[in-house]
Amino acid sequence: MDARRFTLHILTLCCLIPASLQGSYQRRLYKELMRNYNPLERPVNNDSHSLTVQFSFSLLQIMDVDEKNQVITTNIWLQLYWTDFYLQWNQSDYPGVTNVRFPDNQIWRPDILLYNSADERFDASFHTNILVNSTGYCQYLPPGIFKSTCYIDVRWFPFDVQRCDLKFGSWTYGGWSLDLQMIEADITGYIANGEWDLVEVPGRRNEHFYECCKEPYPDVTFTVVMRRRTLYYGLNLLIPCVLISTLALLVFLLPADSGEKISLGITVLLSLTVFMLLVAEIMPATSDSVPLIAQYFATTMVIVGLSVIATVLVLQYHHHDPDGGTMPQWTRVILLNWCAWFLRMRRPGEEKVRLACHNAAKRNHGSMTSLELSVSQGSLRQQPQVTNGNLVYVGFRGMEGLHYASSPSEPEILCTEGLRQTGRGGGGLGGVATSGSSPLEVELNQILEEVRYIATRFRGQDEEETVCSEWKFAAAVIDRLCLVAFSVFTILCTIGILMSAPNFVEDFVEAISKDFFS
Repeated sequence: MDARRFTLHILTLCCLIPASLQGSYQRRLYKELMRNYNPLERPVNNDSHSLTVQFSFSLLQIMDVDEKNQVITTNIWLQLYWTDFYLQWNQSDYPGVTNVRFPDNQIWRPDILLYNSADERFDASFHTNILVNSTGYCQYLPPGIFKSTCYIDVRWFPFDVQRCDLKFGSWTYGGWSLDLQMIEADITGYIANGEWDLVEVPGRRNEHFYECCKEPYPDVTFTVVMRRRTLYYGLNLLIPCVLISTLALLVFLLPADSGEKISLGITVLLSLTVFMLLVAEIMPATSDSVPLIAQYFATTMVIVGLSVIATVLVLQYHHHDPDGGTMPQWTRVILLNWCAWFLRMRRPGEEKVRLACHNAAKRNHGSMTSLELSVSQGSLRQQPQVTNGNLVYVGFRGMEGLHYASSPSEPEILCTEGLRQTGRGGGGLGGVATSGSSPLEVELNQILEEVRYIATRFRGQDEEETVCSEWKFAAAVIDRLCLVAFSVFTILCTIGILMSAPNFVEDFVEAISKDFFS
């Protein structure tokens, strides 16, 4: 019994609810509103009056910025509001019916389009229902994925700030028929992008007069201001480029005898070329401006190319042929004197050379005394066994005391005087060797000729070594000078080019703080 009473009460309450009559009221309202309605007719009380349409949008996401094709893709919900004079009703006559919904093709709606659309369909919005209340106030909120053209200024890439305009307006109505008014853009539901930071979305209303018509044509233009996040490009492009340009400086620290100086320079140059191609792939093919990172890469490539040229000059100096001539006087003064003094460089073994020159006279005097003693000591009778080995020993002992500045006939005079003391009967030679000289005298003359030849060869080798050492030291000076010059030039170019970007320090610090500490 109680269950029946409960069911009866429920049915009674359902019958008493006013909303139960809404279905019939809505049906009757739709019929009455659409009875004489024409969707082609502009819904105003007086045709001479303009219809005010308020326009705005909600930016949800920046989906893609194509620098190559200069197209930006955004996810936007449009917002259009106007009053339709023919869609009004008395709410008391239709209890519970506060608003109705119409498909956008059944009632009049403004033909607001994106002027700078880059979509294949041009109108990329999804057509939804229009919400209408009893006063005729219409709300039309179509979402869409919009592709629009955007001039990408890559001058300060990757520290650039881009401004992309989204220009909306009526395609057929002028300002006297449709008054388009702007409402501020809504970015409260914006979803952050991994490459771009949204700065602001300001809007403005413009009026344009064409030659065909006297009436103005209004439009609403919203500017999406976004700043590129530099951490990705800093880690993947800038830091590798700085490190590669630093490797180019190691060319001047590499010894010339290693044979790897040119190889290192060419390898660094090829690496920079690869990074340059990567930047060129994502940049638009425009000649209006050169990207900042392209300027930096080009400057670095010029520096590396000049370092390769300087390395070739260094190797030419280092491996200079001594028979090619001595070093010019101006080269010796500039490189070996001025530049070496400025760079605090000394020739290898310079102290030893000074010490050797200081004791040269003493060594020469002692060696000549040993030569005289070795030749003039005793007679042939005191040395009964005179062999070729003894003579060779005497010759090379005398060679040790020869000095290149002495006369080449001095050893011959000493040896001749020593042989005269032996006498002809006791094995003495008595004079210069003639055709009738003994075999011993002939052998001594041959030994003197060999000693003279060896002394000449040693003198020539020392002169060649001196010339080679001068050229090698000049090559070392050029290496050190290029290291200092290219280091300073690289640092100045890196700081000068990168710091020329507007708000470089703020962007870099903010990017690091966001990505590392957030």
